[in-house]
Amino acid sequence: MSDADPLVERAPAVADAIDAERDRQESTLGMIASENHVSKAVLDAQGSCLTNKYAEGYPGKRYYGGCEHVDTVEELAIERAEELFGAEHVNVQPHSGTQANQGVYFAVLDPGDRILSLDLTHGGHLSHGHHVNFSGQLYEVEQYEVDPETGYIDYDDLADRAAAFDPDIVVSGSSAYPREFDWERIGEIADAVGAYHLADIAHITGLVAAGVHASPVEHADFVTGSTHKTIRAGRGGIIMCTEEHAEAVDKAVFPGGQGGPLMHNVAGKAAGFGEALTDEFEAYAEQVVENAKTLADVLRDHGLSLVSGGTDKHLLLVDLRDSHPDLTGEDAEAALETVDVIVNKNTVPGESRSPFVTSGIRIGTPCVTTRGFEREEMEAVGEGIVRVLDAPDDGAVLDDVADDVARLCADHPVYR
Repeated sequence: MSDADPLVERAPAVADAIDAERDRQESTLGMIASENHVSKAVLDAQGSCLTNKYAEGYPGKRYYGGCEHVDTVEELAIERAEELFGAEHVNVQPHSGTQANQGVYFAVLDPGDRILSLDLTHGGHLSHGHHVNFSGQLYEVEQYEVDPETGYIDYDDLADRAAAFDPDIVVSGSSAYPREFDWERIGEIADAVGAYHLADIAHITGLVAAGVHASPVEHADFVTGSTHKTIRAGRGGIIMCTEEHAEAVDKAVFPGGQGGPLMHNVAGKAAGFGEALTDEFEAYAEQVVENAKTLADVLRDHGLSLVSGGTDKHLLLVDLRDSHPDLTGEDAEAALETVDVIVNKNTVPGESRSPFVTSGIRIGTPCVTTRGFEREEMEAVGEGIVRVLDAPDDGAVLDDVADDVARLCADHPVYR
């Protein structure tokens, strides 16, 4: 930032922290599966004067005056989402993917109703019923798992659990499951027990929008997602549903779960959704998946165990217990961070360690694909990851890999 920048003049400590974070993003390989680098257009929208405007309510039905321009922005976000996903009704106001799930629960469930969802250690999400989350505190929860031998969801077991538990809603979707979901099968299982089907596509919103991952829209009563991960739009959440549930969902979001929408974030959603409608975005989404598959091949060829053996989408889950039994996910994350490769420790199916320690790491390709990485770069990244995991205390190895990472970052800048 220049010395004339008002942020530098009025809030220099904040400006310094932002500069440092920008430098960190430029000089490290972000490989956390839930992160991405948005375009400058989305940054501009998110940093706009729309942050000043309160707009409780919905377009044309606000509780405050002066909303004509934010109405335009929200309508654009809705129209573009409807075009991207083929949804009958869209609500773009949730502040996050978790609040999108909350909106669905509040729309059709009462406290004490039953949720059937994927277990967190098998790839699920906190907001699907984990006991530390509101969803696990307000509702009765049963969870299904992946097959311990294959790492894939066992749909026969899911059907059996649904029949025994008699849930009010079946939740599909995940935060660390590397394979596609059979949305149609899950919809049939939910129908068989008279339950709603909520498909949470938080991680794969962009892959679904681009058509490189199957869409659950026609197989689920509700589809929720994050808008800042693979789709690279403004940070927040989204709910899609049939017209039958539109009024209940809208009331559950406002006034049920939150007050005024973050209109600058809604603007970022509108801008990002517009980008997602382009051919360039479809090519990007395809490359995200190809890069993940390339990385999986490299890691597997070097003896690392991957949950389910590979990936169909933007992430892979490494189970370190076979190849590196004494290396925890926490230690692996720390070692990789010393060479500027940023991943996150993650639980794996059959986890025996604490979620603060874990036996695995989750690795994603959205950020590096945004930087322009393709096969050659992903192979280099994979080789570097293996070298670090094999010798996490070898200073010479760490220095060598760090030099390689620095070259990759310099050759593929984010914003510079």
